[in-house]
Amino acid sequence: MKLKLRCADSVIQMRIYETTVSCKVVGQIDFDKVDSPARTVAYLESAYAEFPLKESFYVIFLDRRNHAIGRQLITLGMLTSTLVHPREIFRAALLNSAAAIIVSHNHPSGDPSPSAAAIQLTRQLREASAAVDIALLDHVIAGKVGGDPIGKGYYSFREAGLL
Repeated sequence: MKLKLRCADSVIQMRIYETTVSCKVVGQIDFDKVDSPARTVAYLESAYAEFPLKESFYVIFLDRRNHAIGRQLITLGMLTSTLVHPREIFRAALLNSAAAIIVSHNHPSGDPSPSAAAIQLTRQLREASAAVDIALLDHVIAGKVGGDPIGKGYYSFREAGLL
């Protein structure tokens, strides 16, 4: 559909788009709740396996009881980085009627230690979550047990006291 507007003697044409939201079942999981960093990593294990050599950033949508109602790949990056903005995360959360979210990305190197960019993003997400009234429960960085200096295989901003 095209809309024509008149401004003085010129005509401005604008395109109007329609947005739809669709959902499909992609699998069945045995989790009652995604309520710990270890369960977050387990929930996203198959997703990270799709692109094992790239950083990928996911958001998990939760209902009021922290049951997962879905997940979405927000961005797929390169070996050492990915670009993400709070706007994309919360747009997806709002469209999925999430009461809370957990965000997570992987480090293909295996070391889940957070970068300065990850720490800054987590601060931005914490502020944005308060503005839209969708709880940010955690930001989990998935690595590998062998690549983690403390042997967990993940880093949780909640456990570290940064959320």
